[in-house]
Amino acid sequence: MKLCRFQTSSGEVRFGILEGDGVVDLSGRHGCLGDLLEMENLAGVWSDLRGAAGKYELGAVRLLAPIDRQEVWAAGVTYLRSKKARMSESDFSATAYDRVYEAARPELFFKSFPQKVCGPGEPVGIRADARWSVPEPELALLLNSRGELAGFTIGNDMSSRDIEGENLLYLPQAKVYRRSCALGPCVIVGATEAEAREWQISLTIERGGATVFDGQTSVNQIKRSFGELAQFLFRSQDFPHGAALLTGTGIVPPDSFTLQAGDVVRIDISGIGRLENPVATV
Repeated sequence: MKLCRFQTSSGEVRFGILEGDGVVDLSGRHGCLGDLLEMENLAGVWSDLRGAAGKYELGAVRLLAPIDRQEVWAAGVTYLRSKKARMSESDFSATAYDRVYEAARPELFFKSFPQKVCGPGEPVGIRADARWSVPEPELALLLNSRGELAGFTIGNDMSSRDIEGENLLYLPQAKVYRRSCALGPCVIVGATEAEAREWQISLTIERGGATVFDGQTSVNQIKRSFGELAQFLFRSQDFPHGAALLTGTGIVPPDSFTLQAGDVVRIDISGIGRLENPVATV
């Protein structure tokens, strides 16, 4: 099942289920998309609603980021490749990244409020004061208010590697800025962690119509279990509307590469679909 948020031609923001070449509108039956993720028997609810809800043609709506009230958080250094990349950014930071990869406690940090998240087709940003900017393609977990896994989507954790590499204390500036997070195109509901770990992640960056970088990894390369990441996120925390948790990246462009305004970032996860965004300077 694929949950989504979308905007109609009249500008209304609604939510529903992607089905074939259309979107089944559930907005009149439930408060928001987050309410659906709180349900324990969403598949049963959908069976009851099938045929009774209105439907929009997919080509007549614009898909939005598939969250409404959930904060977005992120886990870092969950792939070995990510650890090595972070250690190469700066000798100053190398020991810290090595330690967090091996530590019992994961690195977790706040990424974005929901209203600041970019959806499919919206520009993601590179900081005007950064010299080395990269996308970070990631599997995102959608967690309900009880900390349970409710679904999956695709995430792009935009990063300024030179700022983070200069000093670990600059992490919020390197990671949290205007248009630094994108999610979409939908939330996959009903897949298990075991199924998700079979998925492949790929990243393609185009510039002027030509591919300037492409890379692949597997979700199964994530070191920590999804339950472990969720459990640490919910320690001493309350998320009354649930949360989206980015799980880290295993695809890192070479040190010589940096994004430019006008680039197009495409992230594919085999069990979900494609998240595509142009790049703009912010």
